Amino acid sequence: MALYGMSKDDLLSRLNKKRKVKLNERDIFKSEIKLSLLKQIDRVFNKGLSYYIDPKDPVKSNDESIFFRKESFNADLNFGAKQIVNKFEEDKLSFATLAKLADFKIKRKVPVYKLTSKPDNIAQEVREYLYPEFNSDKREFLKNFIATLAEYNILVFEFVETHNKTEKANINGLFLTPNVIVLKRNQKALRREIFTLAHELGHYLLNEEEIDGNISGANPDYDQLTETEKWCSDFAFHFLAGPSGKVLEDLESASASNDYHHEIIEEISQKTHLSTLALYTRLLIKGIVDPVVYDNISTSIIKEIKERQLAEKEKLDREKQKALEEGRKPMGATPKAIISPLYQRTLLGALYSGFITESEFCKRLNIKPEKLDKYLV
Repeated sequence: MALYGMSKDDLLSRLNKKRKVKLNERDIFKSEIKLSLLKQIDRVFNKGLSYYIDPKDPVKSNDESIFFRKESFNADLNFGAKQIVNKFEEDKLSFATLAKLADFKIKRKVPVYKLTSKPDNIAQEVREYLYPEFNSDKREFLKNFIATLAEYNILVFEFVETHNKTEKANINGLFLTPNVIVLKRNQKALRREIFTLAHELGHYLLNEEEIDGNISGANPDYDQLTETEKWCSDFAFHFLAGPSGKVLEDLESASASNDYHHEIIEEISQKTHLSTLALYTRLLIKGIVDPVVYDNISTSIIKEIKERQLAEKEKLDREKQKALEEGRKPMGATPKAIISPLYQRTLLGALYSGFITESEFCKRLNIKPEKLDKYLV
């Protein structure tokens, strides 16, 4: 409970949500407890039943959770977010153990930088070897970005939340020392997911752990950010913008006479995976566009995005209805998370060394056993 920052009342409230006969403290906090009730409790904490019958008392260790290493975060975490964070803390520890058993040296290959370093300079420096070849396909670019980081022993986990999950995590990304970045799948806004990865890479470079909520290059509340968050956002912008970043920041004041740099913004957006809204937000931060003008432009862009998303949804709904009328099963499989090559290589080493079974290998990679041969390379 300490791990989740929960009180006894919090736990009871969560357990009693769908119960007609309500539980009380005497039902839960005693030396003996019904197995059926223990299973309900584990659906909250996801520790496995053996965790609760261990005679040793749980130890609050800094190695166990970022919640013991740090008190506040760049997000007001809901319960779903805490579950995600704890899951990947466990995955991080498991990965480190398997890497050690398989005799894989996962040493840091990238320097640690200080907050006093200029983020634009650092972005251009590390861009030389951490920026993948540009690909106009945003999903492929993200996969290549994750693969490039893997070559430098930076492990990226992407998690996918299904539409029917009751309490979705209100975070976009996080960085856990020494080398783990976690991203939330954002299929409808891949540019935001790419920006989030670059932002969390900034935390890795500073070696400062963080859990981030609303990460976006289009955040106009820049002045309200902490110095660390400003550094990481500046780094992410310049890392993704490359040479175009200087072009953008050297522009004259946006006005009707230069069409508010619309053509330049569109061109940069097409070759950087930075959205037009993110680019205009950068102009706002640099004082190149007036706040009133920015509000008008951003309102127009957001309206276009919503209209496009609505049109896409209506199209999918029509296709689904047509499939049902024709007696076909509607298309749309549950999306799978991108797997880092570093994670796959480590699991493969552990499998060949006999530390995990083929079944465990498939489970960790979320693949069907009949497709195992494809991964045994």
